[in-house]
Amino acid sequence: MSVNIVGAYHSQFGKLEDDTLYSLYEKAALGVLKDAKMEASEIDGVFVGNYSGGAFNHQENIAPYAINILSELRHKPMYRTETACSSGSSAIHMAIMAIKSGMMKRVMVVGLEKMTSLDLKGITEALAMATFWPEEGNKKVTAPCMFADLAKGWIKKYQFSEEQLRAQLAKISAKAYSNATENPLAQLQKAKTADEILALPDEKNPVIFAPLRLHDCSLVSDGAAALILEDQSLRKNAGVNIKSFYSAGDYLDSFGKHKSDYFLEGAAYAVEKTLKEAKMDITDIDMAEIHDCFTITELLLYSAMGITSPGKEFEALENGTVFRDGSLPINLSGGLKAKGHPIGATGVSMHAYIYKQLMQEAYGIQLNNKASGMVVNIGGSGTSNAVSILERF
Repeated sequence: MSVNIVGAYHSQFGKLEDDTLYSLYEKAALGVLKDAKMEASEIDGVFVGNYSGGAFNHQENIAPYAINILSELRHKPMYRTETACSSGSSAIHMAIMAIKSGMMKRVMVVGLEKMTSLDLKGITEALAMATFWPEEGNKKVTAPCMFADLAKGWIKKYQFSEEQLRAQLAKISAKAYSNATENPLAQLQKAKTADEILALPDEKNPVIFAPLRLHDCSLVSDGAAALILEDQSLRKNAGVNIKSFYSAGDYLDSFGKHKSDYFLEGAAYAVEKTLKEAKMDITDIDMAEIHDCFTITELLLYSAMGITSPGKEFEALENGTVFRDGSLPINLSGGLKAKGHPIGATGVSMHAYIYKQLMQEAYGIQLNNKASGMVVNIGGSGTSNAVSILERF
């Protein structure tokens, strides 16, 4: 039983001062139904990806708010998923399983997060709840700390200097900024070259946690995205099919304890499983939206995805593979780095972006006549690794 995407919605990402968690939900629910040309009464259930409405907005139990928006959904099943930064992709995967089980035919998936209501200290505390709290969050270990460990582990394993790594990471940031300038929904729309980033004085690009600097970090964002999924038998016209998907869990602790600190093992496992299920190779994928919560994450995903061998990730940048004109363009949306990273919305945003690309309705840069795309969405320190392959039919 195949599952198709038949509609998508994507809000502006950024500091949305006039929006609340509730208004973001409302815009997403109404917007995706409009895009799918569908009535709420046709929806069998709702899955919501939301990392921490409780910490950010004093609102847990957000899923049933769909009924406040659309009373036709009353008494339909409502679920919220939470797997840190992959919460949105987890909602999609749960919705796919509901359809494949035969219990539902059409499902609405909404991803949303309103992060900017808190100050920096509050945001840091909320995000630290995605760590293993007794040994990490409670001891002031945050996401930059953990991904800095990944960067340091990669440097040590492959005998690179911090300066060599910094030059490669600047290319990733510059690529994200350039792509985002053409995405009207992106949070940052100002281009910077790699040379410009490297030339910034320390006060303009401070060290957040060595070796990672400000321009290596993704954004604090508000936003929402949504999809309508349905059993393929309900619609025969051309569209986009979710050809395969997999979610790989891993140890709830930082890199270098139980998990590698130089290779993204969980992501690699999920990519391999998803490609095998689709009977495809990475060279069959036309584009990808991947998790660049930090620039080091994107760099190491090149090897996890099989684009390069481990320790040779920089080759994907040097030979142009991952740029817009390359054989596998990565993060044409601008990625988390520049498009924005409203945590619960991120995974749904990635899927919505690939869907719109394949439907020739892209937000921003449009690739012509492409048939497939991959989403690689990571939660926590590689603890939840969600991968999907989408294909036009």
